[in-house]
Amino acid sequence: MTEEPDESENRAPRQEVVRVPGRRRAQLTPVPGTDTDPESAAKARTAEKRGPKGPNDDRLMQDVPPHY
Repeated sequence: MTEEPDESENRAPRQEVVRVPGRRRAQLTPVPGTDTDPESAAKARTAEKRGPKGPNDDRLMQDVPPHY
């Protein structure tokens, strides 16, 4: 008979639930290899969508639409 490895050895690392004193909800620990700052990913995506700057981009970004 061959011994089969434990299921726990085959699994990827999992997040753990951590209770935070003074808060209503628990938090999850970050998974290794993930970005814990979601805003940095959003900034990178918007920078990719914009592309190269044109001659009027700065002026258009400063324009304020009229309020009726």
